[in-house]
Amino acid sequence: MLPNSLLRNTSNVARFLCIVPALLCAAARAEEAAEKRPNILFAIADDWSWPHASIAGAKFVATPNFDRVAREGVLFENAFCAAPQCSPNRAAILSGRHIWQLREAGTHSSLFPKDIVVSPDLFEQAGYHIGFTGKGWGPGNWEDSGRHRNPAGPEFSDLEFDSVPAGINDTDYAANFEAFLEQRPEGAPFYFWYGGKEPHRGYLKGAGVKAGKRLEDVALPAFLPEAEDTRSDLLDYGVEVEWFDTQLGKMIAKLESLGELDNTIVIVTSDNGMPFPRAKANVYEYGVHVPLAIRWGAHAAPGRTVKDLFSFFDYAPTLLSAAGIAVPESMTGKSFLPLLIEGVPGPNDFVLFGRERHSHARFDNLGYPARAIRTPEALYIHNLKPDRWPAGDPDAFYDIDDGPTKGLLVEHQAGYPALYDAAVGKRKEHELFDVSDSMDCTENLAGEDASAETLKALQEKLGTTLAQQGDPRALGKGDVFESYPRFGGMRPKLGGFAKQGEYNPKYQE
Repeated sequence: MLPNSLLRNTSNVARFLCIVPALLCAAARAEEAAEKRPNILFAIADDWSWPHASIAGAKFVATPNFDRVAREGVLFENAFCAAPQCSPNRAAILSGRHIWQLREAGTHSSLFPKDIVVSPDLFEQAGYHIGFTGKGWGPGNWEDSGRHRNPAGPEFSDLEFDSVPAGINDTDYAANFEAFLEQRPEGAPFYFWYGGKEPHRGYLKGAGVKAGKRLEDVALPAFLPEAEDTRSDLLDYGVEVEWFDTQLGKMIAKLESLGELDNTIVIVTSDNGMPFPRAKANVYEYGVHVPLAIRWGAHAAPGRTVKDLFSFFDYAPTLLSAAGIAVPESMTGKSFLPLLIEGVPGPNDFVLFGRERHSHARFDNLGYPARAIRTPEALYIHNLKPDRWPAGDPDAFYDIDDGPTKGLLVEHQAGYPALYDAAVGKRKEHELFDVSDSMDCTENLAGEDASAETLKALQEKLGTTLAQQGDPRALGKGDVFESYPRFGGMRPKLGGFAKQGEYNPKYQE
């Protein structure tokens, strides 16, 4: 019998009747694939926003290898990270859980509790050869939690380039991947995490123009200042995106030469959005909406572009299911395997994401907590502490990575008062944006009569779901997030608690 809620909605009934046969077929094909034990190459860039790939229409960046994975597999136009920050989002990928279900690992540069199950361990227990190069889970401290290695697995980062362009990390990712493959036991499938450290700042200023890129090719988001420095800064970012893509291409070529490519699930994505004001460390579109392409030989029909909403905590259950490994109950994400194999609609009508503390940017090491819900048409954000400065206390605004664009806004704020305020000024508790045709998120519709019904519905859905998932913020226990230790740099000049690696006793339960 169909659930009552489904029966009340005829469109859901049609959807259900369409999906059931496809689910059965997908399960059968997944079982067949699991017998061959698919390899997994998980390639994740550091700070790369959608739509900055050439296949998505960006003219200032060339990503032929991402494009190839998309053309020969599935391109996702609506993939959203769990948090607009490195370590919380990476923890969500590995655990299949939302950041508010991860305790210390749900905030930036903290601990990763030992009892949280991570997918690489499950792959290893199932006979997979596992490892990572570059940036795994981090920044943060996994040793003090009692773990014997990074949650992403054993590290393969010893091989380095003799020289690299300024701003580029010297890790030879592709060579380390080959070293990993050479250590693979005969006949064993592998799970490998390629964690590029690009396009994280800093950049060589002017690298993009020097490489022949054109300022006029940049499609400038409406929240950034129209200036040559801004456009050049984005071109420099594009250079590093291309470095990540080039190393990916070498790995794909290696798999192809070994005859392993078509039995490898290749995933290419980013941990969060670009390191610019109002992007990274913000739950606006450019902070959480990232590229995603997945290729799996004949198992995933090629050449598809999907608009289904994908959340990063869905990775672990999807990949485990593809390998025929039982998904533990601790994982709250949903498998996208039927969409990959049969093209049926994905399981998400909406996705959630949020943030806690990013850097040490405020008095007492306080964060800027926010929760958000995204549907195909709308983004609703609940800023839980609107009295705090969203980018960090003035005038340093440490939650924004330093660079020419930030410098332009801060040092010449009189020339861009509205953009300056949008980047660093205090925000309304409730924000609502129409994202059906723009990612800019510049017009807050909360408070307008025409949007009242949408706002109320999204507020109720967000609140109910967070409570069901045990979010401390939804249960009146949110101060626990302020207590968690930070192992990154601390800034005593901000005042209040500033002890590196220690819990803040003022906020402990």
